[in-house]
Amino acid sequence: MAHTPAGHSVPRNNAFLIGANETVYRRRRRRYRRSAFLAAVVLLSPLIFAQGNPQVTGVDPPSGKVNDSVTVTGTNLEKSSVAAVFLSNDNDDFKATVTDQTAEKIVIKIPQVKSGVYRISVLVGDKILIKPVRFTVE
Repeated sequence: MAHTPAGHSVPRNNAFLIGANETVYRRRRRRYRRSAFLAAVVLLSPLIFAQGNPQVTGVDPPSGKVNDSVTVTGTNLEKSSVAAVFLSNDNDDFKATVTDQTAEKIVIKIPQVKSGVYRISVLVGDKILIKPVRFTVE
């Protein structure tokens, strides 16, 4: 019976693949396939799940006063994804009143806040996601 050094793969069609050697070869091959499949799942899963996350891409107008209506634009903003919209600063999150909501836009009324620059935040599940889009309250 032929001996294959450790770390070398055994060619599949050689005549000496009989008995224990063939079994070892098949086990290694199955283990390699499983490992490759798991690695692919782990590496690709963030891409698959990221497609459904709400994304805020803009706000129109970029500034306004308390009680003004403002349109937040983006993707996956429907009610089933986004439960609420906030204006956020370094210390607090101020909930805005949502007056209209679709998958591409949310119309909000600016809450009672001090003048300053705020980031638009969305409530997804039980987490507030602070987005890089800014709004200035005059």
